[in-house]
Amino acid sequence: MDHTMEFTKQFLRAKSPCAMGFRWFVRNIEDGVGYQQALDTLVNAGRVDDACWLLKNFGPTNEVLELDHLEADAVVFSGTIKVRAGIDVGGLIYAGRSIHASAGIRADGAVTAGEDIKVGGNIRCGEDLTVGGDLRVEWGVEVEKALLCTGDVRVAWDLVVRQRIEVGGAAMIGQDLLAGDGVQCGKNLRVGGHLQGAGSVRAGQGIAVGGAIEGVTHLEADWGIRAGQGIHAHGAIKAGESLSAGEEIHAGEGYGVFAGLNVQEQSWDVSGQVWAQQPPLGLRSGRWVGPSPV
Repeated sequence: MDHTMEFTKQFLRAKSPCAMGFRWFVRNIEDGVGYQQALDTLVNAGRVDDACWLLKNFGPTNEVLELDHLEADAVVFSGTIKVRAGIDVGGLIYAGRSIHASAGIRADGAVTAGEDIKVGGNIRCGEDLTVGGDLRVEWGVEVEKALLCTGDVRVAWDLVVRQRIEVGGAAMIGQDLLAGDGVQCGKNLRVGGHLQGAGSVRAGQGIAVGGAIEGVTHLEADWGIRAGQGIHAHGAIKAGESLSAGEEIHAGEGYGVFAGLNVQEQSWDVSGQVWAQQPPLGLRSGRWVGPSPV
């Protein structure tokens, strides 16, 4: 969208806004006002939801907001936000394109970027963290609701999310991953420390965890699954190729442990191996070959 575009009542009506929002807009925003000025006017009047609706419906611009520090009640910006220090917001942050902060981000509301979020410190988010591109964080991330990322996630320290995690690409977490609900990862999921979840964990490629995998419902990867310590699930454990744990592998009562699901049975000696201190109870496919060599 062209950031020089001017708003008119007719232009806005074409997007079918709610009646109350349209009436307020007509009374308070003059015809011909600039896009970002309209967003700012809505936010300054406390109509943050209307500003978010406007940005979702009219899309991002190539404008860049560059600041030393950003502190506000709420921020809705049509382009990219670049802050040389930190961002501290009492409500939500919504950028049409990217958010870059050399220090951290703290927001009591949701944090949304149409493209990437890159942060040199921590992220603390009071609601959903939604990223249309990649998420890169040099320290840790704490999210009170869900983490929804279209691209890759790279977090150097802990990733703590109270609800679900959905990652379209790969995820690399330097320390622990703690999820209050399920974890869905489109490609590889790598965790340097422990992985602890309350829902199911699934990866479109492999899962590699330096510590233990605990508390999850079902555990599933199209490729292999490896944990430096034990693997304990309340449901089934399913690996498309090999399955390895430094300690024991336990599925939930009445559930099975499966390895080599995506290879031919005659290939289990190579691509359907199961490494654990002892043969897992309920091993339905794959071949136990002994304690993990790592």
